[in-house]
Amino acid sequence: MTFRQEATEEFIKVYRKKQPFISGFDGCHGVELLRCKEPDNIFFTYSIWDDEEALQKYRQSELFKGTWALVKPMFEAKAEAWTVEEEV
Repeated sequence: MTFRQEATEEFIKVYRKKQPFISGFDGCHGVELLRCKEPDNIFFTYSIWDDEEALQKYRQSELFKGTWALVKPMFEAKAEAWTVEEEV
């Protein structure tokens, strides 16, 4: 997620407030926030879910919708998301 530079600290505050609730969401095994070193207004969240169904349930939840409503106006560019799996 690429944020307007002046919005980065506000985003971090929102993330810190919401992170325990996201991590505690049914099917979630944790979520982490990663920040690009340069440019430092790009962030990634990394979360592990039981399965695609659990992730989609979260994306349809009031928790996600409420969090998204707070952070979306802070974006400088359209957010991107990927679902990946471990290569064995």
